[in-house]
Amino acid sequence: MELGEVELTATLLSLKVAFWSTLVTLPIAIFLAWLLSRKQFPGKMLLDCVVHLPLVLPPVVVGYGLLLLFGSKGILGSLLQQYLGITIIFTWKGAALASAVMALPLFVRAIRVSFDAADQRLEAAARCLGAARWWVFLSVTLPLAMPGIIAGTILGFARSLSEFGATITFVSNIPGETQTLPLAIESLIQMPDGEAGAMRLTIISIIIAFGALILAHRVNLWLMRRGQDMR
Repeated sequence: MELGEVELTATLLSLKVAFWSTLVTLPIAIFLAWLLSRKQFPGKMLLDCVVHLPLVLPPVVVGYGLLLLFGSKGILGSLLQQYLGITIIFTWKGAALASAVMALPLFVRAIRVSFDAADQRLEAAARCLGAARWWVFLSVTLPLAMPGIIAGTILGFARSLSEFGATITFVSNIPGETQTLPLAIESLIQMPDGEAGAMRLTIISIIIAFGALILAHRVNLWLMRRGQDMR
């Protein structure tokens, strides 16, 4: 299956956007999942709703919200451009941001389940032995939550690859800059001779999605077997 220049560029750009989206989202998702799992505080339900809002909102609404915040005249966008010289809108960075926002709920849900299932008696035992809280988190809590972290990372990466609505609303469909796989497929469908290219990109998208799901399943099985062997 030979890819044309447009198709290859869109595939590589999608991988780049998904990589940075995942890298930025993962530590935020771990913190939010831990906060929602282990802490009680005023506004917890509101925070939970805000985190999961992209799951139920139309992606176009999320993209428009990002446009209002990070556009050239938006509150955050104007500050970034004025003081740091960073432009988000109509760039691959904006595509990564849109993908990160849409993938965040998947990260948090998967990781929170692992935090909820972790045996807190092991953490208490480590603290009783004199370990600092931050060391307990790094050496006990995170390893216990690793299945959810890995699964959330893989699924979030796959979700970032498939993001369409928020991306096209926020950063448009610019070849070589913001045109990821879904956007390239949409553009090729509109062309009279673009069906073959759209089909090739569709096959690539399916292969990547299947690969991500299979990898997540395999990693979870390996971690479960490893946990059983250690008992």
